[in-house]
Amino acid sequence: MTTFTVAMLRTEAGRDPYDRALTDLVGELCTRSEEFRTRWADHDVRLHSTGIKQFRHPVVGDLDLNFETMQLTADPGLVMTLLSAPAGSADDDALRLLASWAVTREQASATPE
Repeated sequence: MTTFTVAMLRTEAGRDPYDRALTDLVGELCTRSEEFRTRWADHDVRLHSTGIKQFRHPVVGDLDLNFETMQLTADPGLVMTLLSAPAGSADDDALRLLASWAVTREQASATPE
């Protein structure tokens, strides 16, 4: 369990402290994971609206993507997170490969037999 995951749960709990499903989830995680229990007890919550997220994709491997999170003013409480890679980087190449792979799979499934 990452610090980011715990921070996201804590942020959601702060938005709606009476959310029964979230309270139950946190309780279950605390009883099953020493790591979660320790991180939850740290109260180390910081909202990051920009940074780098790391992903591991089964086709292209590790990706380090820049992220930017924006509040949606038309829908209070909702946010949109954009992910990108610097142009010409290995991560950009991997995203382009995934995009072409997805289009190829879509075209193959749309082709009548």
